[in-house]
Amino acid sequence: MSFLNIMCLLGGLGLFLFGMKYMSEGLNQVAGKKMKEVLEKLTRNRFKGFLLGVLVTAVIQSSSATTVMLMGFLNAGIMDLAQATGVIIGANIGTTVTAILISLQMKSLPYICIFVGMVMALFCKKQTQKYIGQIILGFGILFFGLKYMSGPDAMGVLKESEAFLSFIQKADNPILGLLIGFVMCSVLQSSSASIGVLQALAATSAELMPMNFAIYLIIGINVGSAMPLFLSAIGAKTNAKRAAVIYFIFDFVGMLIFTPIALIFPQYMEWISSLDVNGSVKVAIAHIIFKVVTALVMLPFVNVVVKLSEKIIKNKEHETRLRFEFIDTKIMDNPVATQLQIRSEVERMACLARNNFCMACESFLVMDDSKKRELADNEELINWLNHSISDFMVTVTSRELTGDVSEYIGRLFHVITDLERIGDHAENIMGRIEIAKENDISFTDKGMNEFKEIYELDLELLDRSIGAFLNMKLNDDEEHQLHYIEDTIDYLTLQAQDNHVERLREKKCHTSSGVIFTKALQDLERVGDHSYNIAWAARTDKKLIRQI
Repeated sequence: MSFLNIMCLLGGLGLFLFGMKYMSEGLNQVAGKKMKEVLEKLTRNRFKGFLLGVLVTAVIQSSSATTVMLMGFLNAGIMDLAQATGVIIGANIGTTVTAILISLQMKSLPYICIFVGMVMALFCKKQTQKYIGQIILGFGILFFGLKYMSGPDAMGVLKESEAFLSFIQKADNPILGLLIGFVMCSVLQSSSASIGVLQALAATSAELMPMNFAIYLIIGINVGSAMPLFLSAIGAKTNAKRAAVIYFIFDFVGMLIFTPIALIFPQYMEWISSLDVNGSVKVAIAHIIFKVVTALVMLPFVNVVVKLSEKIIKNKEHETRLRFEFIDTKIMDNPVATQLQIRSEVERMACLARNNFCMACESFLVMDDSKKRELADNEELINWLNHSISDFMVTVTSRELTGDVSEYIGRLFHVITDLERIGDHAENIMGRIEIAKENDISFTDKGMNEFKEIYELDLELLDRSIGAFLNMKLNDDEEHQLHYIEDTIDYLTLQAQDNHVERLREKKCHTSSGVIFTKALQDLERVGDHSYNIAWAARTDKKLIRQI
């Protein structure tokens, strides 16, 4: 095999891998949002999860990509490990669609796909149509690369190589086959691509890929398909690592089932060889049988697999609160999963800001600052989340995103700023308690009642605003109601300040209390403004023009 033949083989392989990745990315962009909606409605029924895994992976053509997506959903908290396990098992079957497509005889279709896909990707105006063009173009490039690999200038040369023919005819060592398959998949980072290479070799000549050796290569490739997930899980969160382990367990169990079958029952290989004269079809059939049988064996033992993964990957004891609970910075390949992770982390930040606001106001009403340490710790975490979520979103937005995901993340920048400011005002209110106690300042019952009334309206506005944004739903009627509450807060704040001035004139309270009380009222009024800003960000039909 000459240097030119090797370059032809590598060039065909490059086209094949690029076409697969390009097609997968286009499918992900088109179907990603629908996948999110389906996955969010997923029940704990393992069989439904299994079917969903088959469907999703059949669409995006990558079981590894599906599992990485699941890692993101696990981090976002929209599914648990048992649910994800059913989907992972189904994903392993869905990935066989690629092998089925490759085994089909399509001579002129790749050229048509390349032309049609190119035209759509370059000249269509709508983004969805461009992504569909990307899918078609990637599909054509994939098959063109496959055809080039199996052509006379690449793998076709091996038919004339006595050394290779001698090796392949004597190659019946199962360990060698498993090892070569494992290394091949680990290098190519895709079981579909590795199986595609075997199919290209088998399609060139039956002598170049006999089933008595191909079966071990297929088993090794499937075990090696877990390597991309282990790489994705490095430094990832606990459940993400467990998902990678579950994927590996699936293929490892498949190896334990099929290696003895191949060794003890040579009739198995003879049966597969008799099904079709096309070597590419034989490889596809062996691959499908491996996946389907393993899935049927594993599906009843989902809970056992989950417990085993939990024993292998134990819970970590974290030394600091200043960390993400939902966002995994190692997993950003799927924009939908990333969006859900960010949403969950922002919801966590909102709960912290709300708790601090309640803690500060309740403490102010009884002039008790005993919880100031707890509030300060929460405020430190709120500030950390503000900066860290912002940095993460900047990294995410540097990647290619769909319009709705990009717009949602853009609105989140405003929301987390408002939440951080609410935390600051809560800290201000708690600080005013300390000043009042140090200077032995007290407030009248009427003043405290005015403070309480505004605080309760603030809390109602904050809760409804956070709910509206998390659901991304704020109709006109709800917006008018929230706007009315905010106007009421502004009115009551001015009225409370006027009443306090009147009490000062009547010498019912000390002048020094007026400064503290007025500033506390201003904090309440500003919390109302920021709360309404959060609700306004839920209106996707309007620009964020009302920001404080």
